[in-house]
Amino acid sequence: MAGWSTQDRINVCGKSLEVECYGPPPDKAPTLVLLHEGLGSVKLWRDVPTRLANQTGMGVLVYSRAGYGQSDPVELPRSLDYMTLEATDVVPQVLKSFGVQQAVLLGHSDGATIAAIYAGTIVDFRVRGLVLMAPHFFTEPVALAEIAKARIAYENGELRKRMAKYHRDPDIAFYGWNDSWLHPDFEEWNVTDVIDYIRVPVMAIQGREDQYGTIAQLDELKSRCYAPVDIHIVDNCGHAPHLERTDQVVNAIAEYCHRLQRIESAPTS
Repeated sequence: MAGWSTQDRINVCGKSLEVECYGPPPDKAPTLVLLHEGLGSVKLWRDVPTRLANQTGMGVLVYSRAGYGQSDPVELPRSLDYMTLEATDVVPQVLKSFGVQQAVLLGHSDGATIAAIYAGTIVDFRVRGLVLMAPHFFTEPVALAEIAKARIAYENGELRKRMAKYHRDPDIAFYGWNDSWLHPDFEEWNVTDVIDYIRVPVMAIQGREDQYGTIAQLDELKSRCYAPVDIHIVDNCGHAPHLERTDQVVNAIAEYCHRLQRIESAPTS
């Protein structure tokens, strides 16, 4: 599917960011804005953006955060509130750069957290819904243990080589994420308060065997969110439902987006 913008880079907060667009432009349809995981990038979404554009009829906007993919590098160490800074400083500028008029924010892992922080911090009536895949709102021992294993795989295994295929500087991408999560002060990291201020419908998706987080993350979301929350637990699935169970997850997201659009178009009287 042809993209709705010829731009492949945008300048935001002094950084040139890699971007890709699919489906109809913002003046023709709502836009799904995809926010990647802690080691993700534009290309690591695989064919999910194209499939979402085809099945939802929405535009899809994907970008690589600074330090990831082919975007400009960042200086390390990252601030431990890097997800909050992305949500409050960068995401608003990305939406503005493309003239987004109505949006659903779809994030995975760190990206899901960024989407939730945005919705719970920024008053933006363009955002009509959230899709949060494997979000984290607080640290858990299981996640920290898995992130420590990732460091061993990066320094002694094949992970660095695999990441070099997708990231301009794999060391910045990896250590910017890994050093933050393994920093002693990060054990106290907690952004659950943003949940209290989310006022749009939420679809939350998590693999039942997610190695980076437990269902406690979704329990917190469900118990604290004022807006409706649909929980989807994907069986026989780990941390990346959209890649491990693509058909099931894309179908569920498409139905959710269609439901949001039906609500938007319903008569008010």
